[in-house]
Amino acid sequence: MTVSSGSDAHLLILPYPAQGHMIPLLDLTQQLVLRSFTITILTTPKNLHLLDSLLSTHPASINTLVLPFPTHPSIPQGLENTKDLAPTSFEAMICCLSELYDPITQWFKSHPSPPAAIISDMFLGWTHRLACELSIHRIVFSPSGAMALSVMYSLWRDLPRRENLSDENEAISLPNIPSSPKYPWWKLSPLYRSFVEANLDSEFIKDAFRANMASWGLVINSFNGLERVYLENLKKDMGHDRVWAVGPLLPSGPNQRGGSSSVKVEEILSWLDTCEDRKVVYVCFGSQALLNNNQMEKLAFGLEKSGVQFVWVERVECKRAAELRGVALEAIEEGGSSVIEFDSMVSKLAALSLPVKNSTL
Repeated sequence: MTVSSGSDAHLLILPYPAQGHMIPLLDLTQQLVLRSFTITILTTPKNLHLLDSLLSTHPASINTLVLPFPTHPSIPQGLENTKDLAPTSFEAMICCLSELYDPITQWFKSHPSPPAAIISDMFLGWTHRLACELSIHRIVFSPSGAMALSVMYSLWRDLPRRENLSDENEAISLPNIPSSPKYPWWKLSPLYRSFVEANLDSEFIKDAFRANMASWGLVINSFNGLERVYLENLKKDMGHDRVWAVGPLLPSGPNQRGGSSSVKVEEILSWLDTCEDRKVVYVCFGSQALLNNNQMEKLAFGLEKSGVQFVWVERVECKRAAELRGVALEAIEEGGSSVIEFDSMVSKLAALSLPVKNSTL
């Protein structure tokens, strides 16, 4: 694979403090460092340790901007990552992190060689306005697929509502997405379902997602062979072709990602090597979901009856097991669409060596 060079352009990386969001964005960051970009990662004190492996591997190319975690009435003091919070905390976390706007602005204006662009998580839509104020570009990072993001964009852009407020099964149509999917109300994002018009926090969330659509670029942890039609749809939504599918994002070498595991990653990989291709089921409900005993028993019963081999990742005492590697390694090893799109993204970012003056972004 030919490695494109970033020509030492400086990028500011803003992760969202949730395991499933931070891990792939840090993997992307490592790939950018390998392409000669200079990186600054914004973090808060209690999330800093999650960068240890990356910082020790690239001490000369990665700097950190450690800012105090803002206070919020719905987030207990001392908690700075969603893995330690209830699943309903997303709205509070998104609004809370926006308080970093002024400290970032002050840091940027005092920096002798400030970033030429911001790459920030899709839950940090307020960074689009920040980038506009600083006259630089903002690139959205989505850790999940293009279809899911298409659904989110459609919801927040069009704001479809139920006719019968007591009917949780009322179908919501999304005609602007390929195949025009319909979902019962209860299956839509809880963040969207909780939207209340004229409520300050709800309006802030809505504006943040709409700002994502107005941003200069979009990077997605997916690949064309899986989601080409939805990636094309996102290009149409954003009005340009700066939409790069660079997944599946994986670490370039052995490192500890996402915290400790009860089973060593090497043991899982060795076991997987003994299994037939496409015969193993991966079961995981994320770092925030905690199944009750009844749910776990039924899931275990179903897996046993199915007769399949499986890897089951379960949250224990708020610690998430290490990420399973190699889910779609073929897409990278064969030099497929993700490699081509990554090189395209790198060439665009490398051209941003100087801030964009008088840009409407």
